[in-house]
Amino acid sequence: MLNRRTLLKSLCAGYSMTLVRAEPWGSSNDSGLGGNMRIWDQHSHLAAVPGDTPEERMAFLVKCMDRLGVERLILSQGYSADMHPTPDQFCEENDRVMRAVKAFPDRAYGSVYLSPAYLDFSLQEFDRCVRDGPMVSIGEIEAEARCNVPEMDPIAERAVAMNLPILQHEFLKAGGNEPGESSPFDVVELAKRHPKLRIVCAHTGGNWELAIRAIRSTKNVYAGIAGSDPTSGFVEMAVRELGAERVIYGSDVGGRSFASQIAKVEGANISESDKKLILGGNLRRLLTPILRMKGYQV
Repeated sequence: MLNRRTLLKSLCAGYSMTLVRAEPWGSSNDSGLGGNMRIWDQHSHLAAVPGDTPEERMAFLVKCMDRLGVERLILSQGYSADMHPTPDQFCEENDRVMRAVKAFPDRAYGSVYLSPAYLDFSLQEFDRCVRDGPMVSIGEIEAEARCNVPEMDPIAERAVAMNLPILQHEFLKAGGNEPGESSPFDVVELAKRHPKLRIVCAHTGGNWELAIRAIRSTKNVYAGIAGSDPTSGFVEMAVRELGAERVIYGSDVGGRSFASQIAKVEGANISESDKKLILGGNLRRLLTPILRMKGYQV
């Protein structure tokens, strides 16, 4: 069966060549949305990005960010862990993210990669990377265990205590989710147990029409628009049903491009003020408490 990591690796060469071919047209900091549109990307990875080191991969992403006017991104997961990583792999990937962020501190923030399947380790890794380290978020948490399991509660409590968001991978797959893979309904269950937790659905279910309805009444759950085709109606429905304040842009680069995911917002029939919130304003609001705590510029 083709899983997400295998797909990302298979897309790497084609994706990279597409971006490289674009370079002769020169560099631009204008996203096409106007000079006052500050774009912050909530969902990005180093996987499927050219480069032999975290620093080289991040340098390539910065070139792409400059072309599209992306000011900052939240980076997680490194680039070579298995579909079900071991604790040692989690540590290695988090170290790679911290190296990339250290090389470009004005363009990237780190988000800690952990799993409720390894609770004691994950709490230690949270302390290492967030409490005592530079990271400012949790996730993307993937398919090790569904996010409604009791082991997620201590992780959620850590997030609430430090006032930072969780990015949770979730899907509603037509053929059924993988074992341990969360759905939007699992996200809602966790969010209701922790009403002060702020949790972002990484893909809004893939089947976004069902997922938006699933999360609609749970106010501390946000719709992430990353990682799917720029289908007409997605962002409009999310704004209509949730309010623009609960919709957050992310690219899921390198499995997707910045441009295709920005296009979901740029092409949506919504107000310019809503676009500003989705493309950056909402993420800055979610991160402001932890950024200020760590002395970062907002």
